[in-house]
Amino acid sequence: MENSSGSRVTCLILRIITFVFLFISFFILVTTSKTVMGVRLHFNQFHAYRYVLATIIIGIILNLLQIAFSLFNTVKNGSGTILFDFFGDKFLSYLLATGMAAGFGLTVDLQTTDADDEYGEFFDKAYAASALLLFAFFCAAAVSILSSFALSNRA
Repeated sequence: MENSSGSRVTCLILRIITFVFLFISFFILVTTSKTVMGVRLHFNQFHAYRYVLATIIIGIILNLLQIAFSLFNTVKNGSGTILFDFFGDKFLSYLLATGMAAGFGLTVDLQTTDADDEYGEFFDKAYAASALLLFAFFCAAAVSILSSFALSNRA
């Protein structure tokens, strides 16, 4: 039983770290804009960045829900949400992976050698938001593995 408790605490810590990465990524992404010679480039002009924002928002909501359930189960020493954790962790990790890939992919496509000097700050912020999303994915993937072990140990 002690190993199960340690696993719950580890999952809770990883979920909190995931939330922090998502929260910071959200604020970096929504402030991603640059004006050069009267032309304003803003993240919401691109569908892929809007998808990245949607993945971050859904990730924050789902992660907060999982943190609340994890806290409840850790305090009450129960395992009532093991299937929700299993499927939620899988969904969250895949969602974050696709959002991160969309962000990196579009930034690479937009970045050209001519515009790099002028819009460098825009690209740097877009890369930073995507990189934080990558770190959030790593944490979510680790929790997903732990929830898989928890489900297999339950059976």
